[in-house]
Amino acid sequence: MTVSATRLTRAAGICAALAGLIFIAVQIKHPPMDVHTVTTTDWLVRSTAKTVMAALALIGITGMYLRQRRQMGVLGRVGYVVFGVGYLLMLSTEIIAAFVLPGLAHSSPTYVNNVVVAAFGGHPTSSIGGMQTLFDLSGLTYLVGGLLFGIALFRARVLARWAAALLAVGTVATVALKVLPESFNRPMAVPTGVALIGLGISLWRDQRTTASEVAPSVSHVEYAAAH
Repeated sequence: MTVSATRLTRAAGICAALAGLIFIAVQIKHPPMDVHTVTTTDWLVRSTAKTVMAALALIGITGMYLRQRRQMGVLGRVGYVVFGVGYLLMLSTEIIAAFVLPGLAHSSPTYVNNVVVAAFGGHPTSSIGGMQTLFDLSGLTYLVGGLLFGIALFRARVLARWAAALLAVGTVATVALKVLPESFNRPMAVPTGVALIGLGISLWRDQRTTASEVAPSVSHVEYAAAH
């Protein structure tokens, strides 16, 4: 079976929607962020799910960009690259959270606790080395990339504009977490999750419509060639 560009783009739409669903689901009844939680099965499951989410989101935004790269222009290209780097860094941090931190929790509990605190914008009591740089770059590229990519999507007028606007607003709104209580951490993730779901469905429907329009034309050409 030949895998067409349309099928790949539709698959990217499904990936984006799944990423949004996972992003929302992992926030529900999230346990406290401390060294004791790191060693639990709940932590492993959620961190693994976030790893999958980041990978799916990266595939999804790649499909969105390729579908409308001409309409998105330079802003879209820059936004896609920065946002993509943000998700790659997020993927890295979640792999560390799932498979590295639990092994260090017993031997270096203070370090692990400081990493967890820093991961959510807190102030660790001691240096965590390169992990702080990783967190800072991840947050910055996610925020700036999401804003630029969302604006470019909105201006391109190809996919759902409400979802594009929500992506831009949802990602940049995470800046407010610096001053908001910790209880806002989970709800603030919902807008971005909804935006990914909306954009993913929009991309899937767009390609489904395109495929249905092309199919009759191809059949007509084949019929004419046969006669």
